[in-house]
Amino acid sequence: IPFADTLGIDPEEVQALEHLPRRPVDPVVQMSVGKTCGRLYDPLIGRLERYPIPELRLPRAQGALLLDIGCNWGRWSVAAARLGYDVVGIDPSLGAVMTARRVFDQLQLRGRFVVADCRFLPFPPATFDAGFCYGVLQHIDKDKALLSLAELGRVLKAGAVGLVQMPHLFGIRSLYNFARRGFRAPVRFHHIRYWRLGEMRDAFSRLIGPAELSVDAYFGLGIQASDVDLLPWKYRLVVRASTALRRLSRALPWMRGFADSIYVTARRAAQP
Repeated sequence: IPFADTLGIDPEEVQALEHLPRRPVDPVVQMSVGKTCGRLYDPLIGRLERYPIPELRLPRAQGALLLDIGCNWGRWSVAAARLGYDVVGIDPSLGAVMTARRVFDQLQLRGRFVVADCRFLPFPPATFDAGFCYGVLQHIDKDKALLSLAELGRVLKAGAVGLVQMPHLFGIRSLYNFARRGFRAPVRFHHIRYWRLGEMRDAFSRLIGPAELSVDAYFGLGIQASDVDLLPWKYRLVVRASTALRRLSRALPWMRGFADSIYVTARRAAQP
């Protein structure tokens, strides 16, 4: 598989899949599902029977132009395309972009994919009707994340919405993982850069527009109810508990205080 190494995958591991029964999932996705979707998906490496496509919490919008920042193999881009969005996905990895194009061709979806850095988006101002980013900013230092948010704000049209997932410092699982790290500052890509709720709200409001926070998940990052049928039974319990708490948090906003994964919705302020 070309450029598998750019995704952090050993090409020899991908070739080792040749002896397995053929499944309707791209080999790179088979090997990278744990890295791109979260550790709950590790048991699915090489065993996926379908693509794990999550539920995108945006309204249907036929023909609206959506930017998917850090699209990787395209799972959120697929979700957006199925809601009617005209998707443009960006990722710094050529291998990821090539894989996303193959996935879209296989699923007979329309989308465009560009190798690009989220800090320096190659698009004119006020280009997109919506912006989305999941599981990306948690891997880069906060100064770079702020540059990325400013760029997202720049390319959104006035009144357009940006929906971004962020890791919460005081989440149940977040605190546990941070403690295991000895509360040390992150130094590697896989180290999560945790944010406080106030930090999120202030940064998004300043760089994009008025921001609202909602719960994405409890007990970890990347937990998706849409994939519960794929997971081993012990992980299904985690997903269902997270989903139940998330629904309860709609009525009890204080429950955001111990959620691990937060969605920030920011509406682009009117252009001067």
